[in-house]
Amino acid sequence: MRKSLLLIVTVLLFVSCASVQKYNQQIATLHSVESLHEDVDVAYQKLQKLHPRLYLYTPKETLDAKFDSLKMTIVKPMNSHDFYKKITETVTNVRQGHAGVVAPIKKLDKKEKRLRNKKKFELNNLNFEYLDNAIWVKSTVDKDSTLVGAKVEKVNDEFVADLVKKYSKRFSSDGYNTTFYNRRVGLFLPRYYANDKGRLDSLEMTFKKNDSVFKKMFRRIPHDSIPGKVKKDSVKKSPKKLTKAERKLAKLKFKKKVKDNYKYGYVKLKKQYKRNFEFIADSTVAYMKIRGFSTGGFEEFYKEAFTKIGSAKSKALVIDLRDNPGGRLKEINELYSYLADKEFKFIEEGETNVRFPTLKALQSRRSTSFGMAIGKGIATPIFFFRDLFRVRKKNGKKYYKFKSTKLQKPKALKYSGPVYVLINGHSFSASSVLSVNLQASKRATLVGEETGGAYNSTVAGFTYDVTLPNSKVEMYFGLLVLETPYKRNLKGYGVQPDVEVIPTQNDRVNNKDPELEWVLNDLKK
Repeated sequence: MRKSLLLIVTVLLFVSCASVQKYNQQIATLHSVESLHEDVDVAYQKLQKLHPRLYLYTPKETLDAKFDSLKMTIVKPMNSHDFYKKITETVTNVRQGHAGVVAPIKKLDKKEKRLRNKKKFELNNLNFEYLDNAIWVKSTVDKDSTLVGAKVEKVNDEFVADLVKKYSKRFSSDGYNTTFYNRRVGLFLPRYYANDKGRLDSLEMTFKKNDSVFKKMFRRIPHDSIPGKVKKDSVKKSPKKLTKAERKLAKLKFKKKVKDNYKYGYVKLKKQYKRNFEFIADSTVAYMKIRGFSTGGFEEFYKEAFTKIGSAKSKALVIDLRDNPGGRLKEINELYSYLADKEFKFIEEGETNVRFPTLKALQSRRSTSFGMAIGKGIATPIFFFRDLFRVRKKNGKKYYKFKSTKLQKPKALKYSGPVYVLINGHSFSASSVLSVNLQASKRATLVGEETGGAYNSTVAGFTYDVTLPNSKVEMYFGLLVLETPYKRNLKGYGVQPDVEVIPTQNDRVNNKDPELEWVLNDLKK
């Protein structure tokens, strides 16, 4: 039995390594003009067949011309990465933020992954932000804050302004919205640079701070390397022997930590939670910072938060959705149910071109491991029967019935006081859906700038992945239309704030939060 298991593991490892080598060879190969034209056709055919509102923002004639023009510009062989740069700028013409192309980056085998996982990239300690037509260091993950407030002038030898202009063409907001672009490039500058150049072991940045221009090199270093800290004697000390009571206490602390990490959605890389809750302004105002709706549990968090709000009899609640890219429909529905003042319908049935959308999305995922392949096999019949009962035809179109589609009652712990929601250009997807419901039902005052996600609808739900046959470049897009019961005549723009407040770099230097300050001043009035 043991020999059989060892043989299976050995075979799987061999197949995995061979698959990695094959992929790396494929994306490095110069593909013929004909094969790349075929990939363009496959990409557009998939969009035409499966995307439920492909021509919502760009007419068919225009989009046809864009894809034809793309083929005309491919006149010589090129590798997958160069092809990615071309096709991604064409796919963005769909103007749907959930449709895009993944950069083909060299894969690592298991040994290379193990070695890389032992190191961290120093650049990941920095959090960036786009303000006043420039990218700045907003904060740091570690305790070294010397770079906070510095302006990024160059990455290696390229000016940041040129990089922003280039990378903004490789993704799209919903419709004609513009606030999403600079916000996203600022937040994810290192990611877009890696997509552009591949994995790097070092990178140099030029900064400007207080009229001083300087350069700093960022490297991959061992996880236990801490700048300025002297390593202790490498001789291992025997661990202290704990008493039975101490072991029990340590076990309880560990269990609580695991539970809290799940409840608040802990992100190890950033050393922060997705969900935070506290009282501010002399403990009279409840403040909820939600960085995303996609990590960990949420039912217990919201129940705990609104129990505290009720007990404290808070005079107002502030929900901070700035830089929240979205996530689960179920979670935003849960949050809204604590704020609604009457029965509500949170979302409409989702229009789709696919009879089995969740199953189609599942089947489009590549199995990157043996365990994933088994998981897909188990999930397939479950998704099939779920789609069978949830998708129905109406007026010649197919619609998917979400749980959030039915009429619902507010929670018993609902909060009835004033609600303020802070938004910006990177409040996207689920954040925009929640903002629409809160604004249209007059349950909240929105403060900040226009959201990146569209007001009337977004095409998301379940994501379909396409691996183009020759270049192996991957494209993705949503299969369902998400829209609330509320609509407006202005098509293709985000949720507009009730009060526009745009922060500046001067606000950051003076440690000011102008959006939150406006709310607190309004409450004083």
